[in-house]
Amino acid sequence: MNDTNKQTAVHWIRQSVVVTLILLLLCGFVFPVVLSGLSAVMFPSQAKGSLVTADGEAVGAANVGQDFTEPYFMKCRPSACQYNTYYEDEEGSQFYNDGSEFAGLASGNNNYAPSNPALTERVEADIEEFLAANPGVSREDIPADLMTASGSGLDPHVSPESAQIQIPALAEASGLSEEELSQIVADNTTGKLLGVFGEETVNVLGVNLDIAKAMGLVSQTTK
Repeated sequence: MNDTNKQTAVHWIRQSVVVTLILLLLCGFVFPVVLSGLSAVMFPSQAKGSLVTADGEAVGAANVGQDFTEPYFMKCRPSACQYNTYYEDEEGSQFYNDGSEFAGLASGNNNYAPSNPALTERVEADIEEFLAANPGVSREDIPADLMTASGSGLDPHVSPESAQIQIPALAEASGLSEEELSQIVADNTTGKLLGVFGEETVNVLGVNLDIAKAMGLVSQTTK
């Protein structure tokens, strides 16, 4: 290799290294820092995870559902990962609320086909559980979204119909009036995007925080 070729090779190597370092600095440091800074200024709540608090403590996120077990709390949709809600026993072992072993943080669905017997078994079990908790409701009146899981398994919303159908049982368990509970549902209902796209939804965590506050279980909440 003559001197000219050596100089050309060194030039291209140097250029490749410099470009790599510049892109690494821009894409790996400057861009994330600027984007994080802008999001913290423009969308402070969302940048922090849209955390929801009760009496100054974080109890969840506005965009992530939870598995509520108390009879005075509204129920979410079924979840294949049980909303990652678990408890620990005295030995530190972790279990879902139904007693099965906690499998770790996850999201997603079982993706059962309509012909899968496991889907029928799960839906039938959920129907029986719901009817037991809501004795004034007939099987035919249960909204479909209360028996179907979301794709993420973490959906915090139910339809207004699914919220309203739970109100009589919630009123009996919480001691609140049906009128007060209906107002709580209305306060946590979001309309269609731009009045056209999507559907009206009710944030279950928001409803349950307002129920807890109305019952005196917590004194202050932020959503």
